[in-house]
Order: sequence, then C-alpha cells, then structure tokens
Amino acid sequence: MYKKTILNNGLRIITQRMPKMQSVALGIWIKAGGRYELSKNKGISHYLEHLAFKGSKSYSCRKIKESIEGVGGSLNGFTSEELTCYFVKLPSRYLALALDILSSMVINPILSPGDIEKERTVILEEIKMQKDSPQSYVYELLDNLLWPNQPLGMGITGTFESVSQIKREDLSLFKGQYYVPSNIVVSAAGLLEHDKFTSKTQKAFSNLKQKNSDKFCTVKETQFKPQLKLFHKDTEQTHLALGFHSFKRDHPLKHALGLLHVILGANMSSRLFNELREKRGLAYEIGTQVKRFQDTGAFMVHAGIDNRKVNDAIKLILEELGKVKDKLVNSDEFRRAKEFYLGQLMLALEDTLDHMFWIGESTTSLDKTYTLDEIIKEVNKVRREDIRKVARYIFKEKSLNLALIGPLKASQEKIYRQLRLP
Repeated sequence: MYKKTILNNGLRIITQRMPKMQSVALGIWIKAGGRYELSKNKGISHYLEHLAFKGSKSYSCRKIKESIEGVGGSLNGFTSEELTCYFVKLPSRYLALALDILSSMVINPILSPGDIEKERTVILEEIKMQKDSPQSYVYELLDNLLWPNQPLGMGITGTFESVSQIKREDLSLFKGQYYVPSNIVVSAAGLLEHDKFTSKTQKAFSNLKQKNSDKFCTVKETQFKPQLKLFHKDTEQTHLALGFHSFKRDHPLKHALGLLHVILGANMSSRLFNELREKRGLAYEIGTQVKRFQDTGAFMVHAGIDNRKVNDAIKLILEELGKVKDKLVNSDEFRRAKEFYLGQLMLALEDTLDHMFWIGESTTSLDKTYTLDEIIKEVNKVRREDIRKVARYIFKEKSLNLALIGPLKASQEKIYRQLRLP
C-alpha cells in the first residue's frame, strides 16, 4: 500500500516501498505549468524548469550532474500543461543525496542573469526546432484549434515574443507564487523507508511557509462546426493530427476512454493501424492519443501519410471513428483491449521510475492515489456498451478539428468538405 504524509505546511509526501528493487526514483512535483501562464509570460514554467538545473545555492550546475551521474544515476525534468516535475533515479543508498540536490534546485535556484540569457537562447532554438519538426508542430496547431486564445491551446515552450521578454524578476515572482508547499508533492518509489524519508523531506522543506497560490482559468469550449488548419511545408509526407474535446482527468468513463484508445490506435493490433497501414499502405505511422486535464481532455488521431493519399486517409479515419460509434466492439477485441490496458500498467509499475510517476502525478493532480487492484476492479466493470457510449459522446462532427502539415495540393475547401462523420 502507498504511504502518504502531509506536512504542517501543506506539502504532501507519497511513497511506495519496493523491497526487491535496488534502485529508488524520486520526483518533486509542482502544480504549475503552461495553463498557469498568460500570453505575455507564456513559457515561463518551462523556462524556470530549465534554470533550476543551472545551479542552486548549494550545488553548481556541474556539481548537480556529477553528483547524480557519478553514482550511476540519472536526472531530468519536464513541464506539462498542469505540472512541472524534477526527478532522479539512482541506487537506493543515495536517496538522501538525491533529495538534497533536487530540493535545493527547487527551493533555491540561483537564476543568475548570465544563465537566464544563455537559456533564453537555448529555448528560442527549441521553439525553432519544434516548428521545423512537423510531427511535433502539428500538435501545436491542433491544440490551438481545440482551445483557441487560451493557455491550453498555446505551446508549453512559449513564443519568440513571450520568451524574449521574460525577466529575472518575472521568474522569481512566478516561482514565489507557485513553488509553495500546498502546490508541491514529493513522491518516491523503490527501496526506501517511508518514515525515514519523510523526516528528511520535512527537514529539506521546513523553511517553506504556507501560502495560497493562484489557479488556472477554466477552459472554454464553444465549437459548433468542424475546424481545419493547413500549414504548407515541403515535406516527404503529410503530418496529420485530428482531435475532439474529451473527458477530464477523473471522469467516471476514463477507463472506457482508455479502452477506446487501445481499440482504435494504441498498438499494432489497433483498427487504425490495421486499416490504414497494414491493409492499404496509406500511412507509415498511425495511432491515437488521449490527453487528460483537470477540467477537460482531448482524443487525438495522429498519422504520417503518403502525400498522394491524404484525402483517402482522412476519409478512412473518419469511417473507422464512425464504426465504433455505430456498432459494439466484439467480445474478443474487447477482451484483448482490457488485457493490453492492464498489462501495460502492470509492466510500468514494475519499474521504480514509472511507479514514482504514477503516484506522483495522481497525487499532485487529483490528491488521490489508486492501487493496481483498484484500477483492475474499475476496468473490469467497463462494458462494451460503455465504449460505444464514449465514442458517441466524443466523436461529433461539430467537435471535429484537423491540422495538416505538408505539401498540400488539395484546396482548403475540398479538404474541409471531407470533415464529415458517418
């Protein structure tokens, strides 16, 4: 069972002891990300995450890397729409060292003017790289269709304009506003003792005082017809991202949605992979993706398509979405989807890093932590009718959004006329 402790200042600690492991994974989670920003400071969460690795009051940039990698460990971080995470995986006997380093990075980053300017250049190059990578940039175009003029529809890294004008005082203010105990979760999984780890965590964060932080603006979704975004680029294949608004993170039908994802595009047995790639050779890469947020979500289809067969691919994708709305999936396909869904989770939870992500993200986002047994029980309650119910709720023609990048020869009007669900 997971063990959880809430410190007096509001910081939450969640652990899973895995006694047969030799490693431990540690994560420090901040409930702040791209959704907590405005257009003028877009990308500041990601910027701050980068700068935390450049040195703290206790550890230089070089010392941070050498201390972790010098004992066989690895460290990294990421920023998403709703979360920022700094994490380490290393031999369990060095857990105290990892906690000291990560907590120092989070609490006392130096944010030197020199590092701020150097990292600004790095992030601007990252923005360029994303735009030069159509398989990544197509998602940004789709997000903008799904959530126009909202932080959720803007890129995590920000824009040239926003990143160029972020100053040190902006970074310090943002950190002071969101890097507060009530917004922080420390999660760990592996060979550790909860009480001993909690004591060290309490000492590391003892100087952080209780403070309220701002919340993100709730999403606005008012779409009444299909939307299309074309980006002309001389590429060897056309990159497609098709999306619909979907369920929030903890929706009662979340597992039915996950099973729909498996059936349509999560693996090589899926319908879209089989129909578009195996049978017709229309796409090299084809699959689906589910995004889950606090108050909304998205179901996406992504593909890399032969430039000559874009129209055929769009038509076939929409036909497959229509089929799952129309007919119940057969019992064998349903059984295999459940086995894959649960099997992938079981395999992930055997790894200390993935297990740390599992408990850390859930605790930070929902203040809940589900056991594997609880998930199995919930998934076993899902019926074939629930899959169809989810498909009918999500796959609505008026909610359809399509982004394409490639040397598109068909007119926008011709492509738009195809955006019809059976």
